[in-house]
Amino acid sequence: HCTIDNKENEVKYPVTLLKQWKKQHESTITYSYLNEHPSLLNIVITAISEIEIEPEEDASSPNMKAFEIEAKIKHNDIKRNKALIDEYKVFYRKVNSLYQTLEEQGSFKKENLLRNIRRIYLQIKGKYVGNDTSPMRIIRDNADNIIEDVQDKLLVMAEKKTNGCSEDISFGVTLIMVDAFMRCKILEEPPTV
Repeated sequence: HCTIDNKENEVKYPVTLLKQWKKQHESTITYSYLNEHPSLLNIVITAISEIEIEPEEDASSPNMKAFEIEAKIKHNDIKRNKALIDEYKVFYRKVNSLYQTLEEQGSFKKENLLRNIRRIYLQIKGKYVGNDTSPMRIIRDNADNIIEDVQDKLLVMAEKKTNGCSEDISFGVTLIMVDAFMRCKILEEPPTV
């Protein structure tokens, strides 16, 4: 810190470079943690997919279209959780690989998991929107709160199903939640042009 914090070295170590180093370090730590706990995602997926939720009409769109995550973040006006989504979206391939393995084994955990997450989102969205005629305005005003409410509910439900360390479960739930956001199960999809 003596070298970097020295006023004479400000040009050598600009804020953007330091932030880039910090992000790389955090990503390395996150990858290491996930590699040290390879069954963590499977535990979380199993816990959330086995949650019994009262059946209701599934309002999820039948076809998930790929689109830019930045467009969805902007469309929903996400602020506080943008950094979280940016940080964890890199795990999409790892989560998708686990889903593919489960599907190859004949498991329906992926479908159950995503359906449960979508239902939780719709219930929480309903608490905010109610019968309002401009739901998108309300969603934009509360997007970060909605994300955090979904995450909290998933965490509580997953912890009830597992005996794992809540810190480990929290990490796994965050990965799964960001993946569900990318798959249009949480918040609203931007209109196609």
